[in-house]
Amino acid sequence: MKTLSKIYNALIFLFLYAPIVVLIIFSFNDSKSRVVWHGFTTKWYSSLFSNSEILDSLKITLIVAVVAAVVATVIGTLAAVGIFGMNRKLKQTLLAVNNIPMVNPEIVTGVALMLMYVFIFRATGLLKPGFTTLLLSHITFCIPYVVLQVMPKLRQMNRHMYEAALDLGCRPSSAFFKVVLPEILPGVVTGMLMAFTMSLDDFVISYFTSGSSAQNLSVTIYSMTKRRITPEINALSTLLFGAVLLLLILVNVWQIRDKKKARY
Repeated sequence: MKTLSKIYNALIFLFLYAPIVVLIIFSFNDSKSRVVWHGFTTKWYSSLFSNSEILDSLKITLIVAVVAAVVATVIGTLAAVGIFGMNRKLKQTLLAVNNIPMVNPEIVTGVALMLMYVFIFRATGLLKPGFTTLLLSHITFCIPYVVLQVMPKLRQMNRHMYEAALDLGCRPSSAFFKVVLPEILPGVVTGMLMAFTMSLDDFVISYFTSGSSAQNLSVTIYSMTKRRITPEINALSTLLFGAVLLLLILVNVWQIRDKKKARY
């Protein structure tokens, strides 16, 4: 039974990762062929970094991901602290509301945000689809992930430590930064990395809210696939996969170290 279980798991991972392995291998293919190997080369990576369209999209992607992660982390952390201090029924209600954007289909969220931006633009002349709407959309869908990561750390914390700090003369702001924040910092960092990863990887919401003036990498890749696919896309996809994999490794290492500290 154990042998069958191992074979079953191996087949699942093979089905999931074999296409990615093939993509990575053919990003170093000396030919544009996607089925025949003609030798090793890195020219597609050189061509990728000389493509102004891709570089502009990469710049927008990184700026949006970093800013959205930072802003969502601040808002999500404060929201988690506020929710944690509420009574049980209200807390459960707000956490259920917080989970809705994560289980809601992205196409619904993307279309809803697009319609809202169009309405505001026609009514006030503000929020024309572009970089601002793209950034606001990424901040919006990243906040619930931060709240989800911070809440467990708040539950693990001794809530009387904050009250003790106030009794010893700390102001509420000082007590938060000196007592509460160090205790929940692993959750805050994990939430920020999660928000960065989700922003970096998003396509559907970005497609509906970016307009034509500010497209991130995922939208640019989609537009490139409408034309003839070149190995530059393989190279770009390989780099994106590597970046996301690195971030996931960092998150897992951070969580393992945090668990070890909690045991001791």
